[in-house]
Amino acid sequence: MPNLETTDRYQVRSVARALEMLEAVGESGETGLTLTEMAQRLDMAKSSTMAAARTLASFGFLRIETPGPRYHLGLALLRYGDLVAQMTSLGKIALPLLNELTEETGLTSRLAINEEGYPVFIERVDGRGSVRFYTPLGQRESPHSTAAGKAILAQLGEEQVLRIVNETDLVANAANSLTTIDAVLNELKYVQLVGYAIDNEEEADGIICVGAPIFNYNGHCAGAVSVTGLKVDITQRVIGPLCTTVLSYAERISALIGNVRL
Repeated sequence: MPNLETTDRYQVRSVARALEMLEAVGESGETGLTLTEMAQRLDMAKSSTMAAARTLASFGFLRIETPGPRYHLGLALLRYGDLVAQMTSLGKIALPLLNELTEETGLTSRLAINEEGYPVFIERVDGRGSVRFYTPLGQRESPHSTAAGKAILAQLGEEQVLRIVNETDLVANAANSLTTIDAVLNELKYVQLVGYAIDNEEEADGIICVGAPIFNYNGHCAGAVSVTGLKVDITQRVIGPLCTTVLSYAERISALIGNVRL
């Protein structure tokens, strides 16, 4: 464990203590730890240990076993473990095709996984030229204003879409962002019809993206692949062929992860 007395001065002590607690419980294996054992290992007062442990348990990061009580790692951690495994596996599989897609189009290509209806980008291959798009990996992005997000949303039921839309409050990220539920639902109908989605300066002014969904072995939407470029480079003349290209790469990635369309 890190020494709290010597770590970065910007570190939040309570958060560090909570992470140390998870680490200690994880190291205990199947037996778990009692409050007394945790307090001793972490050199904390028993009252403070109980408050921290109960808080972690309320969020599912610890599980309380009675009688005892004894504390074990909670099921909430499995979700993040599964997410990391999914990101790593899909990223490795798709990266060669992302390189190929960027080489063919000259645009920045990205791969997102479907994380409860939100796009989480896990791989990026920058396009040619001096322009570099700031697109951080590993975090949720707008489902209603990104091409990948709309490609994923279009695969969900209306009830799920409405839940996600309500969570986002349809924030306007750019001048062309969709800001009403009706506009989003109409857009998703179009995506379902043509098989791809277009972000026409909806996430950032002057930027256009084209995205298409990818599907896993059981036909569920695993995420989406997209390309990003400047509007001045993506004219009306090339947008049609570009959409077809992105859709073909999405189908190829789907095939690599076991999807077979009957």
